[in-house]
Amino acid sequence: MRIITLVFAALVVLIQYPLWFGKGGWMRVHQLERQVQAQEQTNSQLKARNDQLDAEVQDLKEGAGAIEERARYELGMIKDGEIFVQIVDPSKSPPAPSRDGVSGAPTPGVPAASNPASPQGLPVHP
Repeated sequence: MRIITLVFAALVVLIQYPLWFGKGGWMRVHQLERQVQAQEQTNSQLKARNDQLDAEVQDLKEGAGAIEERARYELGMIKDGEIFVQIVDPSKSPPAPSRDGVSGAPTPGVPAASNPASPQGLPVHP
């Protein structure tokens, strides 16, 4: 009687092994579900980025405002009829002249490229 019980127990273990550890077992299914969740999260982030890029492309195709904004802040361009005003912080000292006598200060009347990170170069409509 004891031998029959051990044989049945061994058969149950052999039958259960593929269910738990086999190719289509519970462990593998759980691992694949985690991979699917990670991939879905990555896909949603990439979709958000693609939507943002698509909106930017549509804005560049349809409106001149985005092109004008890029020209101003990335290239330092101004429109015809605008006056370029540069705001200088009075607490900062002017740049010292170099050995050749030329200072690092901008030439009057020549617009310098505006820096988008600071409000120093701002075009003004007359």
